[in-house]
Amino acid sequence: MTTSDTLGTRPAARPREISGTTRLYVVVGDPVDQVQAPRLVNPVFAEAGLDAVLVPVHARPADFPAVLTGLRSIANLDGILITIPHKVAAAHLADLRSPAAAISGSANALRREPDGRWLADNFDGAGFVRGMLRAGHRIAGSEIRLVGAGGAGSAIAVALLDAGCARLTVHDPDQARLADLLRRLDAHWPGRATPRDGQGPVDVVVNATPLGLRPQDPLPFDPTDLPDGCVVADIIMKPARTRLLQAAQGRGLPTHPGIHMLAEQVDLYRAFFGLPGAR
Repeated sequence: MTTSDTLGTRPAARPREISGTTRLYVVVGDPVDQVQAPRLVNPVFAEAGLDAVLVPVHARPADFPAVLTGLRSIANLDGILITIPHKVAAAHLADLRSPAAAISGSANALRREPDGRWLADNFDGAGFVRGMLRAGHRIAGSEIRLVGAGGAGSAIAVALLDAGCARLTVHDPDQARLADLLRRLDAHWPGRATPRDGQGPVDVVVNATPLGLRPQDPLPFDPTDLPDGCVVADIIMKPARTRLLQAAQGRGLPTHPGIHMLAEQVDLYRAFFGLPGAR
């Protein structure tokens, strides 16, 4: 499956009929109206001839631990995808964590291991970096600002540093959460990630906050203050053209929408869940 396929340039394959033998996968979030994973992953199941389906599960934060516990107990459920705002909680509640999940402190995918334990991983960062590179944007050697140190932002921070960005400045209003992330990053990339100071050059600015999901949301930052040529990236997937991206485009800046981060994760999900066609 190519990225163009996952972005809907051809009709999606029809899902198989659901029966008693169907294997279940879920994507859990609050809200779930915006999730795009079912329309990208279910065609993968259909094209591979798998009797499986991915469905959204709406779980509010107070209910998430109980919901996750219940899901893990379902015998015919093989995989769990996690979206906002549960990625940090999912990493802590998992039995095992990949290096990406451990360093970022967040997870967006869990699978059942042969011994029954659940392994957490996070592909947000890898998907974001792949999407940026495929679009022709440079990461290695770039000065990057990241707004948001939550579940997705933490994973993106890890991937950007691993991809060789020159310096990463991070902003988050939750100072304790920001300090905790910077401490974990500094253990692996000493001195390369710092709190946002508003100074110095910038090549890329990334919105990794939920601001933009709702029409009434304020902008996460003002793109009119950015230098010419600075890439403005948003991880919000619905709407596809957020107010931030529209404002940046109006300013004449190159923009990068959120759907690429998820589309580039499809092959990573294939490999993680052991699905046919993984590359």
